[in-house]
Amino acid sequence: MRKLNEIFDTNYDIEVKDIKTNTKEINEGDLFVCIKGFNVDRHDFVEEAKKKGAKALVVNHKVNSSLPQIIVDDTNKVLPDIAVKFYDYPSTKMKMIGVTGTDGKTSTATIIYQLLNQVTKCGYMGTNGVQSPTYKDNSNNTTPTVEHLNRFLNNFYQDKCKCVCMEAGSEGLAQGRCKNIEFDYSIFTNLTHEHLNFHKTMENYMLAKSILFKQTKKEGTCFLNIDDPYSKEIAKLCNGNVLYYGKDKNADFRFTDVNITPEYTTFKLEYKDKTYNITSPLLGMFNVYNLTAALSLLIIEGYDINKFDLSILYVDGRMTDISLGQDFRVIIDYAHTPNGYLNLFELTKTLKANRTIVVAGSAGERDREKRPVMGKILVDNADYVIFTYEDPRSEEIDDIIDDLTKEVMDKQDKFERVIDRKDAIKRAIEIAKTGDMVLILGKGNETYETLKNGKIYFNDIEEAINALKEVIKVNS
Repeated sequence: MRKLNEIFDTNYDIEVKDIKTNTKEINEGDLFVCIKGFNVDRHDFVEEAKKKGAKALVVNHKVNSSLPQIIVDDTNKVLPDIAVKFYDYPSTKMKMIGVTGTDGKTSTATIIYQLLNQVTKCGYMGTNGVQSPTYKDNSNNTTPTVEHLNRFLNNFYQDKCKCVCMEAGSEGLAQGRCKNIEFDYSIFTNLTHEHLNFHKTMENYMLAKSILFKQTKKEGTCFLNIDDPYSKEIAKLCNGNVLYYGKDKNADFRFTDVNITPEYTTFKLEYKDKTYNITSPLLGMFNVYNLTAALSLLIIEGYDINKFDLSILYVDGRMTDISLGQDFRVIIDYAHTPNGYLNLFELTKTLKANRTIVVAGSAGERDREKRPVMGKILVDNADYVIFTYEDPRSEEIDDIIDDLTKEVMDKQDKFERVIDRKDAIKRAIEIAKTGDMVLILGKGNETYETLKNGKIYFNDIEEAINALKEVIKVNS
């Protein structure tokens, strides 16, 4: 609850309960900020906002409404300032950690969250929602919109969190959702072909990612993956101190002697004159990078990483093994980019399955250029692929699958199309035989699918369990 004259240079001595930019979320007593989106101008919804209980408006121009109006030059530009003032600058009251990159954001942020909660109280925001050990909320975006972001940060502070680890997506950064936040630590995982429908070029994509590092405090630290070619360019744009991690001999934090088994991963982590022996249940070379980034941050923060329990690490929706006693493996993973697929197959080939059966799709209204590349990687590395939908939005599913199969039409014996994702998951599990591996890719533990008419509830893990139960029942 804040008074308008505490946020704006105005004579309105009116208390408002919260900030909203979407009339669907408005409650009695809220302030409605009329932002302009790509397709929607919220100035057109002031009467609906009033009916739902809005107490005042922030607008670009005077509108036909009896509600008090605060006129600004650009509602989109002032929204971040309004949000931080309304919630009393919550990010300044906690240690802020940001993670960005094409792949590895969720895993790295989750690892940091799980480890820090062994020694303090930490919050997390990202693909897997908004949470602390004693607080949970939902977000529609990897990086929440600016008013939601500051509300969540305030809730974390009220929940007595001492730090927050958040994923910073390129679109969210480019749209200013993280504006006015200064980060104590920032991490760059990698940069590969993704989101070019929005950014248009890889340079623009890289520059969007670099916003996180420009917003890192001068006394803060930027951890960059030295093995990614874009790290040198990003280093030039960092405001904080730069430290590199990776396998390159020039890395400040260098991993060596990697050993990946079907049960665990081990490696050595070298920093200055110390060597740490790391053992983790997180599998794959990509997780060696994720772990190294997370542990590097903890070391710089002053912790003895030998005292942390790495055995509890688990990333929701990444390499989630579903077992109901069947004689083949079913694994759910969030991989949804060309690089993500390559990393995943590098790992799964060490698991020694008879056949690898994959269920996958590609998001609609997103980067179309990557689809033929993705489809080829899938067909070249799996024994059989079932192409289906994955958040098609308003795009025709058949058109998306046409893009995915464009480069593999000479290998039609290695794939099929099953439009309905539930049926695709069921089909993969039904055709699996002893010793096979079913990989269900793209959604991880997300609980929705975005279709032409909006979102529906859908969870790959639940669908896989249901399909397994049916197969086991039939065979018993």
